[in-house]
Amino acid sequence: MKCSRRSPTCQRLRRLAAIAVAALAALAAGVPAHAQLGLPRVTLPSLPSDLSRVPGRVVPELVQNVVPLRSLRRNTVRDLLRDHADVLEADPAGEPIRRRELVLVSPARATIDAALAQGFVLLREQALPVLELTQVVLQAPLGLGTAEALARLRAIDPGVEADFNHVYTRSGEVAPAPIAAPGLAPAAARRVGLIDSGIDRRHVSLRAADVQAWGCDGNTSSTPHGTAVASLLVGRDAAFIGAMPGAVLYAADIYCAQAAGGAVENLALALAWMAREKVAVVNVSLVGPANRVLERAVKAMNDKGHLIVAAVGNDGPAAPPLFPASYAGVVGVTGVTPSRRVLPEAAQGAQVMLAAPGSELAVARLGGGYVVARGTSFAAPLVAGLLAETLQAPDRSAAAAALARVISGAEDLGAPGRDPTFGMGLVAERARITPERVQAAAR
Repeated sequence: MKCSRRSPTCQRLRRLAAIAVAALAALAAGVPAHAQLGLPRVTLPSLPSDLSRVPGRVVPELVQNVVPLRSLRRNTVRDLLRDHADVLEADPAGEPIRRRELVLVSPARATIDAALAQGFVLLREQALPVLELTQVVLQAPLGLGTAEALARLRAIDPGVEADFNHVYTRSGEVAPAPIAAPGLAPAAARRVGLIDSGIDRRHVSLRAADVQAWGCDGNTSSTPHGTAVASLLVGRDAAFIGAMPGAVLYAADIYCAQAAGGAVENLALALAWMAREKVAVVNVSLVGPANRVLERAVKAMNDKGHLIVAAVGNDGPAAPPLFPASYAGVVGVTGVTPSRRVLPEAAQGAQVMLAAPGSELAVARLGGGYVVARGTSFAAPLVAGLLAETLQAPDRSAAAAALARVISGAEDLGAPGRDPTFGMGLVAERARITPERVQAAAR
């Protein structure tokens, strides 16, 4: 049947086709940028007073104040550098890095040999075959500062892709629990990835979850942030349901309760594990500075048809872009309030692709019970869940189609079309679990 140019149906089909093509082009691109990842603790709004007294729903008192959230990452970095000066230092931009360590991406053997001849020490050499990359970690020569060592390394080989071993930090905290739900596809057919810190698998909302863990040599180190985000992805109990209850969660802990955890080399290794396990959609609610290792790893994932969903960060609308959300091909997510207003502390810019609920969200609390979370960290997993529902195997065309499908259902907020505040619009509003819902279920 011939389609009329003025037909609303045909116009919608053309729009979806254009979105799919644009999404696929974005996945194929790889624009370098400054990456910043981190695991700061998030300022959370308080729950209704009566909810905090419900048995089994322990809720600490929390302050509802968006101003501290803007400076949260800066304060986290300051404290890290102050408390762990033996293993951490600041790069020229003030970002935390592992002291005297540099990371190289797929360097030539001649470059490594020349560096060793000038006093560099080979610490680690890690093959990431599924990403077709190798990363090499060198220690700076004695008596040479880390920044000076990086300059010398680039002088040895001007074409080398080398950078600091940046340490990334969390940008939020929340979590519910997973239990198989009737009407859903078998858990084995539904998978989603999470790169974060450790999760509390004993939480009632996560006890039934099928979690495939990576990192820390099999040891566990539960954290509030990882637990919260995991629950938003796969958690479920009587009071709470995540975006993908019953799905298999591939969870990579890149921190392992270490001050120098969250280094870019660990993040790259976690991405390589996700690629090896063929986890199509991976949530990264972390932010930090640009890094060449991270950039190459993200591009390799995009080229293989994976979708990386990342929080845009809470440093404020005028702050420089944070990463990995600002890399081409990454689905950058901002947060909105229940009244559909963007979080005042949320980053803005071309990196914002979608908006999702980011405040007044009930999430799992480390050790039991629930708290309310605020921040872009918690908006990102809701979008990741939407994408993973239809994208279960890495494939570039299927990834573009899945993204176009989600975008087509977005509620356009702000200026018509894509804008730097809301991106393509609001999605996953139905996934918001309110404190009132938790309260009602607990009665």
